[in-house]
Amino acid sequence: MFANATKAVSITDNAAEHIRALLKKREKPAVGIKVGIRTRGCSGLSYTIEYAEEIGKYDEVVEDKGVRVLIDPKAVMFLIGTEMDFVEDKFKSGFTFKNPNEKNRCGCGESFNV
Repeated sequence: MFANATKAVSITDNAAEHIRALLKKREKPAVGIKVGIRTRGCSGLSYTIEYAEEIGKYDEVVEDKGVRVLIDPKAVMFLIGTEMDFVEDKFKSGFTFKNPNEKNRCGCGESFNV
């Protein structure tokens, strides 16, 4: 973890509320959710979110607003300074990321590059 540094990812109130709700509904226990990136889409990278059943040896752990978000060690350098939010409107709902490291984002919003 970064000693006395900014958290790798900040979590909005909406995101924290939705994470709590997801973890509460899950039948199998989880220590939190895990955020990563993978190669995909027109711009090259996309965000991944999954349940975390354990904390990996090199995972970055962000605890904020009563939730725990683990950052995949391969994704930390791409996510530093990112704000994780949850938005819901008439047409879609889901987690969003405001990432200051993004250089471009594809037109459909599914992928980005740094």
